[in-house]
Amino acid sequence: MKVNDLILKTATNVVSFIIITFSVYLFFTGHYTPGGGFIGGLMASGGLLLLLLAYDLKTIQSIIPFDFKKVIATGLLIAVATGVGGFFFDVPFLTHTYGYFDLPFFGEHTALATATLFDLGVYLVVVGITMTIIQTIGESE
Repeated sequence: MKVNDLILKTATNVVSFIIITFSVYLFFTGHYTPGGGFIGGLMASGGLLLLLLAYDLKTIQSIIPFDFKKVIATGLLIAVATGVGGFFFDVPFLTHTYGYFDLPFFGEHTALATATLFDLGVYLVVVGITMTIIQTIGESE
């Protein structure tokens, strides 16, 4: 890359923020409309990939100091734990439930579902796997 990439880096910062914010939106609306953990994770990875294209790998690793292999393990643990949770209530594997709660900032009758936790696990696994693959390819060059 050229030394004077000010326009690319500035645009990347704004666009990456928008992409990652949209991925969080897709994650949370995935139960009622198209979206969810998989698509949200791919969008977040796309935003992080855009940062990797504008900056170098070492700069991104210093800004985002995550070991993405641990992100994969955390996501798998969350996804499997929500699946196994049904065994404690004598229902089949991956049986999910939901309930309505009165939460202070979200209002009355806020729906909370265990499928959201499963989607969080999927989101983390997708981000972890794609970023591990991309960083591995980037380190070899």
